[in-house]
Amino acid sequence: MKNLVLLFAICCIAVSSVNAQSMGRSYKTALGVKFWDGAGISFKTFVAPNNALEVIGYFYNKGTRLTGLYEIHGNIADAPGLKWYIGPGAHIGFYDYEGYKGDRAVAGIDGVLGLDYKINRAPINLSLDWQPSFEFADGRGFVGSWGGLGIRYAF
Repeated sequence: MKNLVLLFAICCIAVSSVNAQSMGRSYKTALGVKFWDGAGISFKTFVAPNNALEVIGYFYNKGTRLTGLYEIHGNIADAPGLKWYIGPGAHIGFYDYEGYKGDRAVAGIDGVLGLDYKINRAPINLSLDWQPSFEFADGRGFVGSWGGLGIRYAF
């Protein structure tokens, strides 16, 4: 019983410490959703003070797409909690194109340009970005319609 109480106390301290860190104007890791023409799951983590990795699993239009991005962040003067970001990435997608028989697997390179905002005193992170990409598949090429609104829980 003492071990359970001790384990519970350690967990409570760890959670309150993580929660206190996410209540400021910055965060280390966030998980949530990204809305676009469909919806996706977004996981973002900072690997250095101004560099982050983001992985997005999109679900849309009879297909899925997994995107990985390396984001370089910069502060915006006189706007605490608001940052711009830019970076490269890549994706793989599995789509059911109209006119093709069966599913198609495609790969491509991506870029990202956006804004990231961490709400002060709340564990909420918002982002808005544009993710142009180039897909290596018949009839695809440049696609400029990716991106979206991200809403994530910061911890």
